Amino acid sequence: MADSSHTTTTDTMIQEHVPETVRETADETADETVLEGATAAPEDRLEAASEDTPEDTPEDTPGAEPEATRRDSGATESSRANRGWWDRNADDYQIEHGTFLGDDRFVWSPEGLDEVEAGLLGPQESLRGLDILEIGAGAAQCSRWLAAQGARPVALDLSHRQLQHALRIGEGRSLSFPLVEADAGALPFRDGSFDLACSAYGAIPFVADPVGVFREVRRVLRPGGRWVFSVTHPVRWAFPDEPGPEGLSVAASYFDRTPYVEQDDEGRAVYVEHHRTVGDRVRDVVAAGFRLIDLVEPEWPAWNTQEWGGWSPLRGNLIPGTAIFVCVRD
Repeated sequence: MADSSHTTTTDTMIQEHVPETVRETADETADETVLEGATAAPEDRLEAASEDTPEDTPEDTPGAEPEATRRDSGATESSRANRGWWDRNADDYQIEHGTFLGDDRFVWSPEGLDEVEAGLLGPQESLRGLDILEIGAGAAQCSRWLAAQGARPVALDLSHRQLQHALRIGEGRSLSFPLVEADAGALPFRDGSFDLACSAYGAIPFVADPVGVFREVRRVLRPGGRWVFSVTHPVRWAFPDEPGPEGLSVAASYFDRTPYVEQDDEGRAVYVEHHRTVGDRVRDVVAAGFRLIDLVEPEWPAWNTQEWGGWSPLRGNLIPGTAIFVCVRD
């Protein structure tokens, strides 16, 4: 799970099962990487960088903070910036959030909503034998939980470094599954490859064309397949990203869809998030051919004392922080 707060590997990810439609397409598609049996030494794989050049994914200038602004950012710029950001920040993200997420839990949100309790993917026992695609998988904690339920997950992420952490966490475990490095807007799978797709704060907040991503998800799902994704609740965009009382006053228009961009001294985006209203999200789901069957807004539980970025018990008890959309491909 990735969130919107700025925030030794081995070869154990050998596939136990990949749908034939996935296997065939992976052989034919040049733009994605399947991390399932690399032969490099562990330290080499940890240090491996994305193939993008510095011009493609600009590094933050040492000692200089990126400029935060609101401006347009298209699909190509957004994808390039966020691939670079997550590759550079994956280590810190896993250090900061790894304990909260666990190694093999399915946590939907910073509130701590767990799929064991929520059952948004369907009854737990019904997951056995299903082909499931996790989009924006990060270190694949959710996919690891799905595999433990007897499902056949495929974990996809844009960030090479995040998937290296998936390899690290999976070292020595008996359950394994494919890790695929690819853009959510161009899924490298044949039509009807999966029974279910999910995303816990992965990909969707960072893409300029959510309808395009949703259509790709619908394409790779079988009829009746469920698509469940969580994002920062749109109302949060009207409030400052602060956990204390200063974060409780409206500071911006909820209706301003201008992307949030962090850019370097030359104006090149190094991080991008895209805002959609609740109505926009519903219309995007419908436009992509899905039927929305539930919209879940988790409440902040009493046990959760975590505070990071704009997330805190104070804010969580007063305004929603997460929206989870449960959709079906008819």
